Amino acid sequence: MTNRPLTLMAVHAHPDDEATGTGGVLARYAAEGVRTVLVTCTDGRCGDGPGGVKPGDPGHDPAAVALMRRQELQDSCEVLKISDLEMLDYADSGMVGWPSNDAPGSFWRTPVEEGAARLAELMRHYRPDVVVTYDENGFYGHPDHIQAHRITMAALEMTELTPKVYWTTMPRSMMQRFGETMREFGEDMPEPDPAEAAAMAEIGLPDDEVTTWVDTTAFSGQKFDALAAHASQGENIFFLRMGKERFGELMGMETFVRVRDTTGAAVPENDLFAGLR
Repeated sequence: MTNRPLTLMAVHAHPDDEATGTGGVLARYAAEGVRTVLVTCTDGRCGDGPGGVKPGDPGHDPAAVALMRRQELQDSCEVLKISDLEMLDYADSGMVGWPSNDAPGSFWRTPVEEGAARLAELMRHYRPDVVVTYDENGFYGHPDHIQAHRITMAALEMTELTPKVYWTTMPRSMMQRFGETMREFGEDMPEPDPAEAAAMAEIGLPDDEVTTWVDTTAFSGQKFDALAAHASQGENIFFLRMGKERFGELMGMETFVRVRDTTGAAVPENDLFAGLR
């Protein structure tokens, strides 16, 4: 045993991703005395600019958006009591098929080995006991999420470390409730085309394949406030429309699939650190 605190490292693609998928666990474990390390891979330059101006439209300044989103990320980290923020600062690649996917310096175009080597250096420095990132499809197919998954798994192979490793996921039952809530709060939302609907149906996992269910209800207010800190992206953050109470009801449980483990902790589990304390 050592005096080194237990450490959680979350590897995310963009500013605001830390709050959406892992805001609850980051806040909960920080409150429990765990060191929480957030690695954000891109600068978020493909997000909305002031007034909701979209990438590629007149008045959208990617450099200014990146600077604004850095400050919002720092504000979110303060809300979640994140111990350490590390930014890799690759250029945001944008959504699938955007020209920015192939722009020089974009995260999507970065060789996996390069990004992994930088992340491995951070892993050796912080020596995380638990690492969280996305699955092979980046949860919903975003290029930068997929790349974050790739560099995380490659970085782990470059180190001698043996942390528990988790991918964020959502049980299908929760996806159904989420869809119902979206329709409730977005009555004017257009029906997705068949291809999009089919893709959405593949997101997440059957409930019995979810290994880890972490109750973060007590920290849902912090999670909501962390999302709200990303005010420039408010138009895209659906969850803010429902208010804190409904948000807590829907988003109070964070779920994961455990993909690496040396503790032998039984699943399903209710703690990312099961078997470590």
